[in-house]
Amino acid sequence: MPPWAWRRVFPRATLDAIEGAIRESETRHGGEIRFAIENSLPASWVWRGMTGRKRALEAFSFLRVWDTEHNSGVLVYLLLADRDIEIIADRGIAARVDPSAWGAVAQAMEMDFRRGEFEHGVLEGIRQISTLLAAHFPPGKHNPDELPDRPVIVPSGYK
Repeated sequence: MPPWAWRRVFPRATLDAIEGAIRESETRHGGEIRFAIENSLPASWVWRGMTGRKRALEAFSFLRVWDTEHNSGVLVYLLLADRDIEIIADRGIAARVDPSAWGAVAQAMEMDFRRGEFEHGVLEGIRQISTLLAAHFPPGKHNPDELPDRPVIVPSGYK
């Protein structure tokens, strides 16, 4: 997949809409949402057993989603070539939200992606994640914005 492929489905206006949805969402809960897009994995990584899930765990680390005061980060990782969504929640949230809830959100997003409805899928996924976070991780009196809201494009092969 060419390095610019993400631009076809995530033009600037869509990235702006996602950023706005994350910013607005984080006023209603104590979590921090980070959305990352990676076009594809290098073939050599796949041959050695790299999966979307393993890569999402790596991205969680190198994007520092874990670096929040209350361990309240959530990474929504899209491996575009596979239209695979992985949701990784930091331990503060993972202790409160059942993993099957994240799986249901990911599945709904993937269904929209298969229909080519990327913007709708991401925005609806953020809405569902926000509902989960608001129910299980309400905002405190001090609710800082600790992670960037802008979607990040992960360069293929970045470690």
